[in-house]
Amino acid sequence: MEELIVEEVVELVEKGDNAQLKVYLDDLNISDVEHLINELPQYAVKFLDTLAIKRAVNVFRILDFPTQERIIKKLSGPKLAELINLLPPDDRTSLFSELKGDAVAKLIQLLPATDRVEALSLLGYEEDSVGRLMTPDYVAVKKDWTVSRVLEHIRRYGKNSETIDVIYVIGDNGVLLDDIRIREILLASPEVMIGDLADNRTIALKANDPQEEAINVFRMNNRVALPVVDDHDILLGIVTVDDILWIANEEYTEDMHKIGGTQALDEPYLDMPLFGLVKKRVGWLVILFLGEMLTATAMGYFEADIAKAVILAMFVPLIISSGGNSGSQASTLIIQAMALGEITIGDWWKVMKREILSGLILGIVLGTIGFTRIFVWTLFSDMYGPHWMLIGLTVGVALVGVVLWGSLAGSMLPLLLKKLGADPATSSAPFVATLVDVTGLIIYFSVAVMFLEGILL
Repeated sequence: MEELIVEEVVELVEKGDNAQLKVYLDDLNISDVEHLINELPQYAVKFLDTLAIKRAVNVFRILDFPTQERIIKKLSGPKLAELINLLPPDDRTSLFSELKGDAVAKLIQLLPATDRVEALSLLGYEEDSVGRLMTPDYVAVKKDWTVSRVLEHIRRYGKNSETIDVIYVIGDNGVLLDDIRIREILLASPEVMIGDLADNRTIALKANDPQEEAINVFRMNNRVALPVVDDHDILLGIVTVDDILWIANEEYTEDMHKIGGTQALDEPYLDMPLFGLVKKRVGWLVILFLGEMLTATAMGYFEADIAKAVILAMFVPLIISSGGNSGSQASTLIIQAMALGEITIGDWWKVMKREILSGLILGIVLGTIGFTRIFVWTLFSDMYGPHWMLIGLTVGVALVGVVLWGSLAGSMLPLLLKKLGADPATSSAPFVATLVDVTGLIIYFSVAVMFLEGILL
């Protein structure tokens, strides 16, 4: 179906039939037009020029930033001015925050004086703060208004609001008192004071709060919009759930990149220049490579022991990979739980107790399998010699220790980084695996000395 749409649109463009193209585009869903722009980027400007301005705005706001930037550079002056003026303030702020300073300055000049002040005000908040997400387009009413007056106010000003699902009750000096769902207002008697409908259980975001906190507040409270206030509880704007979903997706993508051992990509993978992609990956790879060099150092320290019992070297990959895997598992679980607000730094002791128990159980399971593997091989081969049981015990006990240590390291590192003010996602799976590789070798050969000293060592 999508391929058919693309073919039909290309045919209309090549014929130069702009009237029919407009009819065709106007009949498509906004998401279908976005797909067309992604499939036919060379016609993106023509599509937006052809669409009615309101539909063009709705398409533009859901495009990724690199596409928006390309369109801005090529769009005609009048159309660009219309587009920028009709963009919702929160989407406009998001766009401006991504653009370079000179481009922002030119676009801001296209706005009316009042919108210009509003845009500069929103840009004044920190990049990842709630203030950057909010829109000042909302419906606010006074507590002593009747329901009848409120409905009249909504009819007059509601069309300019981001949403009228929720109405905000303010007091003197614009202090937020409550938010009321439109459903409650519609079902109330016209003579009732709006203040009588308030339950004073409003939930508000602070303009300087991190955007990640807003995601959790929306998740826990099932809201389509939340008010944003300053330190004096004065209502500044609102944040709607569509913006939060967008930010949540960006945060998730960024964390996945970091967990995978790379910096977050600023553009879609296929749009990222090759040099830029390499630059994002090389830093982590160098750090991890330097970390793995410590593994060679550790093995060099036990070189004499390995020379005496070469059989021990066979199990090195098994030992360090098991510890790295358990650490990566624990790290991923804890980072995800922290992102969902399920655990906090204060829960570190509870987490540690659980990981000690689970690490022991997992270690015992893997250690038993390792010992069994050596036992079974001994039935058919003498490769482990007469001391196979001691070798099996060495491998089994070492696995218990390494897996336990991996679980503890993987679970505690994200909490420690959060305590230090760093991003927990940077304690990514590769970082934890590298750390456990080095320490795992030390645990393994220490156990080997304990069991085999005076016998094989």
